[in-house]
Amino acid sequence: MPVRLKDIARDLGVSVVTVSKVLRGNADIGEETRRRVLKRMKDLNYQPNMMARGLASGRTYAIGLVVPDLVHPFFAEFAKSLGGVLRASNRALILASSEEDPEIEQQEIRTLLSRGVDVLLIASCQANLATFYEPGDDRTPYLLFDRHFPHFVGSDDVKVGETATNHLVAIGRKRIAHIGGSNTSPSFDRLQGYRRALAESELPAAESYVIVRERVEESGDRIGFQAMQELLKLESRPDAVFCYNDLTAIGAIEATLQAGVRVPEDIAFIGCRNLRYADYLRVPLSSVDQGTMELGRIAGGFALDLSAKPEQALRSIFLPSTLVARESTVGGSNMRPGV
Repeated sequence: MPVRLKDIARDLGVSVVTVSKVLRGNADIGEETRRRVLKRMKDLNYQPNMMARGLASGRTYAIGLVVPDLVHPFFAEFAKSLGGVLRASNRALILASSEEDPEIEQQEIRTLLSRGVDVLLIASCQANLATFYEPGDDRTPYLLFDRHFPHFVGSDDVKVGETATNHLVAIGRKRIAHIGGSNTSPSFDRLQGYRRALAESELPAAESYVIVRERVEESGDRIGFQAMQELLKLESRPDAVFCYNDLTAIGAIEATLQAGVRVPEDIAFIGCRNLRYADYLRVPLSSVDQGTMELGRIAGGFALDLSAKPEQALRSIFLPSTLVARESTVGGSNMRPGV
């Protein structure tokens, strides 16, 4: 038969209330008692009945996560890190993909709300996330990540754009292009950072050097390939490209190599997110690392806080980003000044 709280309480000579408080993480339990209870739970392989707890508390002990693309490495790594935090607190993680479609995003949000999740985490594909509540809804707390809205956890994407572009300036590039996204705050902010860095370096920001496309999270490699083909046709083609993300950069590099143009000697590339396989590409990719695993850990802690105290004041958490330079910018002879 399943192990019950009363069994653990009887074995240890404590009350069921005490065992229940340990399970809920209450602070009014002594450390020695907490240690004994947790050890006995482990020895007996106790598995909490989350349905029963939910009925008693009015909570589901489940966190909903909506991302633009479930198979994108960035969102997969984020979900893995987030899931580890939630698992340690006996929370379930329910995943959904918007496929970078605002209507699908709204549908998935409504589905998760109908399941009664305690907190929603959303990487929205919309420029401005309108309220998703309807009359009569319980106001489920939510957290935006990788998108700059209230209750936000992520990077300063203006700074990301500046860091990537300044790196290209520092290695002597003068005609710097940008392949970006559209309709999301990271897209707008990274483009702003790119333009700000060029202005500070007194370099031209030709509109022909800026190509923005939709669905760069879901189809970045294909979009990067096609956008780079356009840039290669320019009479004065760029000598460097800052790409919205690493997938976009991978596609852009492939188009460049297929055209017989050298990377990085003729055109240097930098992406964003620092995917784990960037070192193993045909041309290892320079990137801006946004600390994906740490982002998932912090978002998990934030979600647990919101679950316990839903009426918290809005706040945002910015994580630092780091430049990781590889052969796509610092290989070959591209360190020559004035290239």
